Amino acid sequence: MRSGDQNLVILTLYIIGVSYVFNRMVESIDDQVRFDFKKGMVDDQLKEQNLQDQIGIAFKFKPSYAIDDLKDLSVSIENKSENIAVYVDWDNSSLVDDKQSRRVIRKSPDLTRDLAVSQSPSLIAPQKTLSETVTAEDVFERDPVAGTYSAKKPIMNISGLSKAGPPQKKIYNDFMNQRIELGFSLQLVLRISEVRVGLTPGVNVPPMCIINCPFTVKKLPWTYALPWNKKK
Repeated sequence: MRSGDQNLVILTLYIIGVSYVFNRMVESIDDQVRFDFKKGMVDDQLKEQNLQDQIGIAFKFKPSYAIDDLKDLSVSIENKSENIAVYVDWDNSSLVDDKQSRRVIRKSPDLTRDLAVSQSPSLIAPQKTLSETVTAEDVFERDPVAGTYSAKKPIMNISGLSKAGPPQKKIYNDFMNQRIELGFSLQLVLRISEVRVGLTPGVNVPPMCIINCPFTVKKLPWTYALPWNKKK
């Protein structure tokens, strides 16, 4: 074999080896997704109900998550007013996707109570902000030894779509190939009253105000999982 042919064979084998290692490296990287809060849509709803100067709603997300890693939502609700009490009605709030409406649970450290027990509304005093972590009731699992509940399942079971019927599998494949985005929403039920009136169950309960907080879920390119991209 001539020297030139030998070098070509070595170069070809080298390229094949590098390509194989690179492909295996890409396959080993966790799929990453990004959650985006559609704040503008919420601001429009508040404006329609003349609440833009009284209430502010925000959510906190990391730049990216492993595909089934998000198990709860961090929400902040601001009472911008000077003389209005804002109550968050957790029991009537819900997490909604295309298929179902799921009961919202406000998380607390070492949650031990029965999840079926009613949740007390949270008061947000004037000029104050309430920060809570919430999730859907069906993501919790009970530790039989400790007797506590913790969130074990994702808010959106994206990988579960791949194990469902053909329509769901197509949605999963389209999502993973970045052809579509997925979505869900948190429907917050708020009650607003004068500070001196308060909120007594069954007595002069203020009418509810429903604010739909939508989110989109986007599949990110595999490069987002690289260490130097994780904080971007």
